[in-house]
Amino acid sequence: MPALFTPLTLRNLTIRNRVWIPAMCQYSVEARDGVPTDWHLVHLGQFAIGGAGLVISEATAVSPEGRISDRDTGIWTDEQADAWARVVRFIQSHGAAAGIQLGHAGRKASTFAPWGSDGRRGSLPIADGGWETVGPTTDAFDGFAVPRELDEAGIDRVVADFAAAARRAVTAGFSVLEIHAAHGYLLHQFLSPLVNTRTDSYGGSLENRARLLLRVVQAVRENAGNSVVFVRFSATDWAPDGWDEGQTATVARWAADAGADFFDISTGGAIPGVEIPLSPGYQVPFAASVRAAAGVGVAAVGLITDAAQAEEIVASGSADAVLIGREALRDPHFPLRAAAELGARIDYVPGQYERAPYPAPANS
Repeated sequence: MPALFTPLTLRNLTIRNRVWIPAMCQYSVEARDGVPTDWHLVHLGQFAIGGAGLVISEATAVSPEGRISDRDTGIWTDEQADAWARVVRFIQSHGAAAGIQLGHAGRKASTFAPWGSDGRRGSLPIADGGWETVGPTTDAFDGFAVPRELDEAGIDRVVADFAAAARRAVTAGFSVLEIHAAHGYLLHQFLSPLVNTRTDSYGGSLENRARLLLRVVQAVRENAGNSVVFVRFSATDWAPDGWDEGQTATVARWAADAGADFFDISTGGAIPGVEIPLSPGYQVPFAASVRAAAGVGVAAVGLITDAAQAEEIVASGSADAVLIGREALRDPHFPLRAAAELGARIDYVPGQYERAPYPAPANS
């Protein structure tokens, strides 16, 4: 059996393979109430039908002000959790594990959605339905509104919001809860020395900058029941004196001690204007570095587009799993295709699709 199609067990959860779907924002809640819709059911459900081992929801806000845009999903109400439960049931009914990414956008919140906004970008004005954003300081992300600096009471509310979101996610049936500490959103903002210039107990040293994340990890773990807890990191800011893979590995070890089970390694997003050297699998070395230095399980992401490439990443020990994003948007059945190309024998091809096997016969 190819390494890509061997099961992986985390806590009490066995995931059927190592081909997973990462969180991909859809900006599709037209009612602006955070409640997932039929779009989310079909969008996420197709990946379970297509053979993925784990399907993770888009970044789902733990509070209204934590949304990236007003069209994001949320899990700060019971109504939202109930709507998510329908999505979870469908994913699980097709053999995949269901995960949710719990996030707070911080100073990068309250933006125009990237499509359907008549080309407008940047912060959504309060007069148009936007809201005041928050961050570690009052420094704004380039081109965005000035955030309010979180005081200790505000930080406590963020931790409580993640805890409440974890409880609702468990009630909805999610077996994986991923804490979003990447891509320049709130928890990454506190981690990055280029963004967090506080001088109190949440700024300065690595221990202080990691304090909020570790509190969130502990709070989520305490409310996660038997669910698995992931943390998504950006392993570098791609800028001198910024957040880097060494700090990521150190904090990953601390997060594991606080209750995290697994880590999803991406890069970038904290500051604008950096050059990212895009190439196939360009982020895999960061995942491998964190895995080796911290001694934790990791998934790799970033321009992973074919079966042989994905197999090599897992078989070589660079990562324990791969997250397929854009390629899965192009082909939601990528895992089934990869299984055929690698000669993996799997028993979860839907009967409805057995008439169209991979590779397509010449006379099809």
